[in-house]
Amino acid sequence: MTVKNAFTQEDCIETGYAMSIAGKVVVLKPSSLPPERRDGAHQLYFCEGGNGSNPNPIGRSIFTVSLADGERARWNRGDVLGILKPELLPDSARLHLSQIRPRGALDPREHEPRYSGYSFLPDGRYASGVWLCSEKEVKDYIEMQKEYQHRVMICDSDGFCVFEMVRGEVIHPLPETIEAFRKEQARGGMSMNL
Repeated sequence: MTVKNAFTQEDCIETGYAMSIAGKVVVLKPSSLPPERRDGAHQLYFCEGGNGSNPNPIGRSIFTVSLADGERARWNRGDVLGILKPELLPDSARLHLSQIRPRGALDPREHEPRYSGYSFLPDGRYASGVWLCSEKEVKDYIEMQKEYQHRVMICDSDGFCVFEMVRGEVIHPLPETIEAFRKEQARGGMSMNL
């Protein structure tokens, strides 16, 4: 999918101040960008959230990652036009999104990565995996990616697939396996890391 010249309100699933933008791909208003960056590619950012834990930081700064070049940037909440319809996200932006580690993720130079996360385009292309140091980071990575990626896969530190989702549906482990595990947990049985 190619990048549009500029995204508009019609390209958004939600607009206005009532929407929760944390964890979503947002479209910035072209007027908020420098003239040389007012094309569609430079309007797309992944919103990591705002000051504090407020998912809807009205009138406050928001923390974002550019899906054009991966750079982190802070914008005002008023600079956001809306939340992009997931199907309109260009492939280049999907690949940049796949490289974002969850906000608050531990530094892999100081903590041993236990997992790696991968996201794939429908044609099989993907960028290198991202290090994830805990089960919480794995869950956060999956949550970030599931709405936008064709396929999401998590591997353990030995390279074995421990989780796989295609088009939003979990295919590994099988739902029956997960249900059996939950029932065993309820009876006080075995534990499972993921």
